[in-house]
This record gives sequence, structure tokens and C-alpha cells, in this order.
Amino acid sequence: MASCLKVVGITVGVVALAGLIAGLVTWGVLASRDPVEDPPELRELDWWEHTVIYQIYPRSFMDSDGDGIGDLKGITSKLEHFVDAGIGAIWMSPIFTSPMVDFGYDISNFYDIHYEYGTMEDFENLLARAHELGIKVLLDYVPNHASDQADYFVLSRNRTEGYEDFFIWADPRPNPDDPANPQVPSNWISQFGGSAWEWDEVRQQYYLHQFAVEQVDFNFRSPAVRQEMLNIMDFWLEKGVDGFRLDALPFLMEANPVDHEGLYPHNPPSGNAFLEPHQLGYTTEIYTKDLLELYDVIYDWRDHVEEWMSGRDTTTKVLLGEGYTDIINTMLYYGNERDRIGCHFPFNFDFITSLSAESNARDFVYVILQWFTYMPQGKVPNWVFGNHDNNRMPTRFRDNMVDGLNSLNMILPGVAVTYQGEEIGMRDGYVSWEDTVDVNALNRGDNETYMLYSRDPARTPYHWNDSTNAGFSTAERTWLPIAEDYAEINLAVQKEATRSHFKVYQALTALRRTSKTLSHGEYALRALSANTLVLVRYLRTHDTIALLFNVSDGPDTVDLSAAPNLQGPLTVYTSSVESTRDVGDEIPLGEITLSAGEALVMSGPPA
Repeated sequence: MASCLKVVGITVGVVALAGLIAGLVTWGVLASRDPVEDPPELRELDWWEHTVIYQIYPRSFMDSDGDGIGDLKGITSKLEHFVDAGIGAIWMSPIFTSPMVDFGYDISNFYDIHYEYGTMEDFENLLARAHELGIKVLLDYVPNHASDQADYFVLSRNRTEGYEDFFIWADPRPNPDDPANPQVPSNWISQFGGSAWEWDEVRQQYYLHQFAVEQVDFNFRSPAVRQEMLNIMDFWLEKGVDGFRLDALPFLMEANPVDHEGLYPHNPPSGNAFLEPHQLGYTTEIYTKDLLELYDVIYDWRDHVEEWMSGRDTTTKVLLGEGYTDIINTMLYYGNERDRIGCHFPFNFDFITSLSAESNARDFVYVILQWFTYMPQGKVPNWVFGNHDNNRMPTRFRDNMVDGLNSLNMILPGVAVTYQGEEIGMRDGYVSWEDTVDVNALNRGDNETYMLYSRDPARTPYHWNDSTNAGFSTAERTWLPIAEDYAEINLAVQKEATRSHFKVYQALTALRRTSKTLSHGEYALRALSANTLVLVRYLRTHDTIALLFNVSDGPDTVDLSAAPNLQGPLTVYTSSVESTRDVGDEIPLGEITLSAGEALVMSGPPA
């Protein structure tokens, strides 16, 4: 939900090995490669294995009633946009009843729709219409915590039978140096800064909140809590949703005081001398994050969903895991490789946490191959370039990299994830201190430092056109200000333009839908220079697809004949808006000069 951790690097030797085996990785091909020219037998893929998932931030997508806040009817009115864009599934950030301290990630009723977004009938209409259009619908499920206004918490603070241990409660910690002034139960720090413990006058104990004070951590050692999580899933599965994005999974479990002489253990200092004890990062979160016990909870959820589907005439219901953590812990979300399966996939945040505008082509290759190297055999990869918790893709990278990054997302094997606005290259909007509403920024910053923590700039409303409020709302004031560049960057103008980010995006998703090479083929990835990478997708008897991408801020000349598994000549399928090359242009193998950020997607004869 909140802060990201840098992905732990892997050794050069492992990456080199990954490069050697990359060309041998096969996606869905059942027949072995041989000289015979018959087409290979291809496995039929499940709906989610090669789809494009689009994340909607509901408050900022489309406002249907003029209150300045996006809503479900607004989303329903724009579902044809996803058909037009080639989207297979939408995932909505939380739409459940909430006081909106963390804008839906503090849920007070997991079984109903937040009134600003509409009604249950509005949701059911959205779901029905999306399914009519062939679009799957995923919900953002927040199992780690509930709002302090939830009935669960009210019952627990009053020690109501059956709810006494629904949350993490603790007595003050004895203070041997000053017995009259006991301490907080441990030195644990909230992800939003300050102590993760809050005193409750009603219960006369502290409760744990790993995020905002108003977001109270469930106790997953309670069988009642575990059962309630399944009940919530069942409710929405019965409604017809196609799966869940599971939020903040690394924080599901904390250390058990029973194992530590009856006290919650202190997290050890990180050694960062620039931080104060109340600041996130001052300690190392060994007792509050990534505990191995949490994975059994995830595996139980997968078992439950599989059991729910058994005997029903239904398409696959998917579980997608969110967890900013190192590569080893991330891969455990897939399953334990022995007898338990987990999420269909954990989100791959490496393009967010490990790459930036300063990264070179070798960095890109390194990060991509790292995922393939560690991913368990037979699993499906995914690629994420932005979300509601991080600066938008063009802001973190460069404006002239939008088409190349979207091309990389669509040409790589597996699932492509698009955050709202990436298809038109939306950048972060400016949000002043006075307009800031993000609890992370308000808790951790002030009017000079808030931009270091604010997630608001990546959440400004979608740019539909160049009319008032970018076509998002008729309100005089929207919940977050409209970004100032909306007249320049909006969907309507890009639909009319001869070349635009949206038209490149459409061409890429169309290619994904029709190309067996992309859905089932093998891959080869190489840095042709420090600045330019080539990704080749190939499948016997099918056209080869190649992406050539200069990730630098200057021109670069490379030798295309050095690309693996590539035969010429190549034909341009689509090119970035910065490119002077057009669709249908022939590209011979040999030297080629690319401008800054230029990306070419090309087709060629079978490898």
C-alpha cells in the first residue's frame, strides 16, 4: 500500500546464467522444437494468463453525478473505452464502505459499496455490462486491516464474545526504569510514520496499526478472523466478480509475544543515522513484515477459491498478490514449490522499485531476467509500470519513453498491467499542500516536505478531453485538482491524432490478441549497447516479433544483426510517436540509429 522496498539484487553469475537459458524458456508450447515445419501444438491458455489488466482508481476515473468524485456509474459509462483499448480485465481500487481516511483502504463494511461511489445495484449493473463486453472485473481486497469505525472493531474493543481477539491488542510494556510510566508494547513503526501502537480508552489496551491510526490490524492467528476473510470472498464471488487483488500481504502476520517471553519483541535498529526513532526505516522490520507464517494464509485462500469453483460452471477466479519485498519472498506468493499453491501471480514491481530514467539498457535486461530466473517453473510472469502508490510512469522515467515502456509491457511474456492513464501517457499532476489529502503525506510531511511522501500526484483525475475538468466532472471543484497538462494530454486529442500514445497502445494490444508468438512463444532478450535493448519473441512457423528500444536520452546506433533469433528483413508494426519510421517500413538487419526513447515493434519471418 505505502512504501516500497528496493528489490534485492542478484549476482552477475546468476543473471548470466539466466541470459543463457532465456531463449529456452517456452510459454505454453507442448510440442518440442524440431525441423518439421508443421505448426507446434499450442496449449489453450486460461483467460488471465495473457490478458491486459487495467487498474482503475475509482475516485479519479469518471464522475457521473457532478460531485467531483468518480463513481461506479461513471466507470460503467466508460466501459467501451476498455474494449477500444484492448483491455481484458479491470481491477478497481477499493469501492467498499469507508471513512476514506486512506481513500478506501480503510474499510468499515466489507459487504457494501461506499455511498460516494454508488449503490450495490450500481455495482451489479457495472459487473453485468462489463461481462457483456467480455471484460473481467477484479476487486481490490484489503485483508490486513479494517477501519476503526468497522463493527468488528467496535465489538472487539468492547470485548464482545467471539470478537475479543479479532485485532492485535496489547497491554503497556513494563518499564523497569520507571514502573509508574509503562511504555508502548514495542518499538514498531507505522508505514505512515510514528508508533504502530495506539492507546484505546475503551478497552484500556493498545491496538496495532501498521498503516494509519484508523486502520486497525486484524489478528490472523484468530480462527474467527480467518473464517471471516473467506466469508467476504464468498460474498463477492457469489456476486460474480472474477477475482481479487490482495493488498498489503507482507504485513498480515506479526511476531507472537508467546514466542518472546510474553512481550512483543523490538525490531532491531537499521543503523540509518539520518532517521529518528519515529520515522519509517529507523528499524529493520523483522518482526512485522514478511513472516513465513503469512504464506499459509495465502495458500489457504487459494485452496478455498479452488474449492469454491469446484462443481460450478465458472471461469477461473484469480488471486493477485501485492507485496513490496525482496525477490525470494515475492516468489513464495506463487506457492511453496512442494504441496501448496498460492496467488496466480504476485505483482512484479521491479520496474517501479529498481528502474528509473537513469537506468540503462543493461539495467532493464538485468531486472527482467531476474524475475524469470527466480520464478518457479510453470508459473506466469507479469509486468507493472505504475500504480496508485507511486509516481506515474512518464514522471519516473521520461515522456519520450512512454511508448517504449508500453511496448515492453505488451511484448514480454505473461500478463500486462496498465495503471489508469498510462495508455495516454498521463504524468503526475501538481497538488499543492493546501489541496493534499493523502494521509501518508499529511502524517509524514509538512508544507515543505510533503511531496516526498504524497501519492496524490499519481491519483489526479483522468483526462478524457480538453473541456472543463478534462471531461472528468461537471463540478466546480474536483476531489483532487486536474493536472495542468490536460489540454495537451487527453484521450480525445490522441484519438484524433495521426500518431499518439493511445494509437500505439491500441496497436500493441491488438497484436497481443492475435499473435500466437506473443501468447505462446519463446523469448530472447539482449542489450545491444549500453542504451538499446532488443526483445525477440519467436515461435516455430509463426512470425517473429521484435522490440527495439533506446532507453537513453540521446541517439544510439546499434547493429541489429547481433540480435538473437532474428532474421531479416523486418517490417515496422508500430513505432513510438518520437520515431520517424512508419508502419510498413522495411528494416534490414545491420546498423540502425534510434533517437532518444525511440521504440520499434517489428515483425519478421519465423526464426
